[in-house]
Amino acid sequence: MSHRTLKLLTVATAAAAALLSGTTTASAATGVPWATAHTTATASGTRWLEKGGSILTSTLTVQGELKNTGPGCFSLWSMTVHDFAPTPARKIATQCGPGTTPVSFKVHYAPTTTSSVYVCKDGAAQDCGQRTSITHWPIQQPGAR
Repeated sequence: MSHRTLKLLTVATAAAAALLSGTTTASAATGVPWATAHTTATASGTRWLEKGGSILTSTLTVQGELKNTGPGCFSLWSMTVHDFAPTPARKIATQCGPGTTPVSFKVHYAPTTTSSVYVCKDGAAQDCGQRTSITHWPIQQPGAR
């Protein structure tokens, strides 16, 4: 491994460790908001990291609700990429017709994890809204300490 690559890897690992150790406790109390929508359905809530025993054993916790104001069924989906390898999309919650359904899920988190959520019509991931990242950082809400 070249000296430059090793130095970059060291800096990235140190930054991720500082992020996880410095903001995890405060974040759990306040969470960071997230929201996504498609036609008559919206999903929103908060997310935070739950610190594990090491930098590689943290958990991203996501909670909120899926609301639909119109006819038909809508589902909230999540897609996660670990170490540049995507996992299959998974359906988190479904709401048929007007109403609200709670949303709660967890994702194994490491510094190379990216994850997003999106709303799709009719329970299949075919007719979907825009993906919203739930792993962009900083994890704390603006102004939270």
